[in-house]
Amino acid sequence: MVDTITQYERIRDEIDQAVAAVIRSGAYINGPVVQQFRENLAAYLGVEHVIPCANGTDALQIALMALQLRPGDEVITTAFTFVATAEVIALLGLKPVFVDVEPDTYNLNPQLIEAAITDKTRAIIPVHLFGQPANMAPIMELARQHGLYVIEDNAQAIGAAYTFADGQRLKTGAIGHIGTTSFYPSKNLGAYGDGGAIFTQDEELAARMWMICNHGSSRRYYHDVVGVNSRLDAIQAAILDIKLRHLDAYNQARIQAADQYDQLLKEEAGIGLPLRAAYAHHVFHQYTIRIKEGREKRDAIQAYLSQQHIPAMIYYPVPLHLQAAYRGYGYKPGDLPVTEQLSEEVLSLPMHSELTQEQTEHVSGHLKAALKQAAGIC
Repeated sequence: MVDTITQYERIRDEIDQAVAAVIRSGAYINGPVVQQFRENLAAYLGVEHVIPCANGTDALQIALMALQLRPGDEVITTAFTFVATAEVIALLGLKPVFVDVEPDTYNLNPQLIEAAITDKTRAIIPVHLFGQPANMAPIMELARQHGLYVIEDNAQAIGAAYTFADGQRLKTGAIGHIGTTSFYPSKNLGAYGDGGAIFTQDEELAARMWMICNHGSSRRYYHDVVGVNSRLDAIQAAILDIKLRHLDAYNQARIQAADQYDQLLKEEAGIGLPLRAAYAHHVFHQYTIRIKEGREKRDAIQAYLSQQHIPAMIYYPVPLHLQAAYRGYGYKPGDLPVTEQLSEEVLSLPMHSELTQEQTEHVSGHLKAALKQAAGIC
């Protein structure tokens, strides 16, 4: 699904020199390399403050902690995403409120959010799933009307952008009150280990998140709030700073691979291709198709591709509102029909910055054969 080795080979000298420089410096935690990456990432995203941390899950948890919410407060989000988004809500004693998604973008449906808002609602967490921005303008307007915070889960969409009706264009993660991301190795901007970051334009929130990341301390051995230990180490920061210079090229390569898939698969009636929303600059963390006849056919196609040594992943086979860990919140099958249908139909094809035309043709050819076999044609 991801080729990190070939990507490394292309920038081997830059990476090796940067890592060696950190080791020679002896400054492995925080230090000038982390500060340099913070500044460069802030400039790239167009935000005032970047707070690096240990991973993307911590980034979400620290963002919520900084809002000083109380147990029982409600946070609206999507059930069609990785578990971390809801996990941090539950861990903090807050209540995840799941809202259905749009069938074409797979993102939180803004038209359904208002009905889920109660007097306990405090925040909305839209996820920019698979590299496509959620429809942020109506989400931000709803938040403004109801006095809610917006935390963008940007783990899958760093480098993506959203265009507002007036032509203003902002990077995802820089639109809400707080943005978060993951630097897991498979991400569009991936480390060679774990890492994450939090973004905001708000100085007060930034200061609080800095303290939370560092045991609740702004001055050593003096702890003003309850915090955690969540830091991005300097070696990973050095690697990420090099890769940040290449991020737009990596994303463009993903878009080019997606265009190739589109052309190769556009005549296939049995699948739905990914939509590029008019407001979105989609950076294709995943290239996710829909197998229109449902789970049995989808699973058969995945099995066929696996036999051909082609990885194809199902993100996500069980939506969060139906996971055992979240049964206590009272959701049942049928509550989120679009989300549940997507979980029956989606299949992600190999997608990364190193895909070649030959590889997309290879994958598409076997996918077509799989579709025919599943239909009983051959």
